[in-house]
Amino acid sequence: MILNQKGDILLSRQYRDDVSRAAADSFRLQVIAAKETGSQVGPVKRIENCSFLYTRHTNMYFVALTRSNVNPALVFEYLFQKIKILKAYLGEEFDENSMRNNMTLIYELMDETMDFGYPQNCAVDVLRLYINLGAVKAVQEQETSELTSQITGAIDWRREGIKHRRNEVYIDVLESVSLLLSQNGSILRNEVTGQVQMNTKLSGMPECKFGLNDKLVIDRDNYNNGNRKRGVEIDDCTFHRCVRLGKFDADRTITFIPPDGEFELMRYRVTDNINLPFRVLPAIQEHGTTKVSINLKVIANFSDKLFSTSVIIRIPVPRNTSKAKIKVSLGRAKYEPEQQSIVWRIRRFPGKAECHLSSEVDLMPTVRKKVW
Repeated sequence: MILNQKGDILLSRQYRDDVSRAAADSFRLQVIAAKETGSQVGPVKRIENCSFLYTRHTNMYFVALTRSNVNPALVFEYLFQKIKILKAYLGEEFDENSMRNNMTLIYELMDETMDFGYPQNCAVDVLRLYINLGAVKAVQEQETSELTSQITGAIDWRREGIKHRRNEVYIDVLESVSLLLSQNGSILRNEVTGQVQMNTKLSGMPECKFGLNDKLVIDRDNYNNGNRKRGVEIDDCTFHRCVRLGKFDADRTITFIPPDGEFELMRYRVTDNINLPFRVLPAIQEHGTTKVSINLKVIANFSDKLFSTSVIIRIPVPRNTSKAKIKVSLGRAKYEPEQQSIVWRIRRFPGKAECHLSSEVDLMPTVRKKVW
């Protein structure tokens, strides 16, 4: 069911008879009215032998109710897919009014994406073939049979007969490095999370193979026991459903028939053999309760033949900061109260270079000894 911020039901659908519509009152009183939603409270609530799993979009709550012992990851994936489908039909920032104006469409989508509590077809491209916003045309018998095979077939993420003037494939690899340092600068935890984004404009039903310089190595125990074949070590990965997992399990090659357009091929995580791009050395001194000195040195660990662009370094400061005098050796830095931090921006950071920041932060007097 979908509720607004007051707890009123915008629309709901019962797929089984074990949960009643009246259960929404319990969710409204014990979760929404009690203000238990937020980052500090988990998105699962158990009320009167009924499990409520919910997520939020703008001012609306998407809630799944069950009395069974279900897999919560499956439920949340369905809720996220439901929001993704509604964004595709109603726009990225759809709200309560757009939901009320498209009740019939949303009920159709609910019936097509779930049956008796089991998720079904959640592919936006396939749903758009037979659920639209009014642009209806007469469907011939041949088209009907093709549509049926498209919906129930093994490849429901791509329709047949796609044609492009030129066959093009665009690939973007986006990686983020998470690092936790101790006070003396030693590394406590570091990991890299990455995702492979693709945009395919290919005709027909092409079979693609995503190649790496080396094969992926996921079974680390086997790898450490002496079977050291050259490969790329990753801790875990998830794939788009177009990837043929059988071939991946057999020889660690990524083979797939891609959807048309933009999609995320895979996500992965690496925790070993990470070459950190920067080394950060902070030094902070407190002068009484009204002043803090911050000195920061950033060293680029990559080759001097390379450079990094659009580097942003955020240095958190106390909430009672009044002003900050800042000096930097490269780039620009200023105190931004809305972020409660000093933001240091460097357009071009050369490899093997060292950059310094020094700042004198003035604090407003407070009743408490230390507000941060």
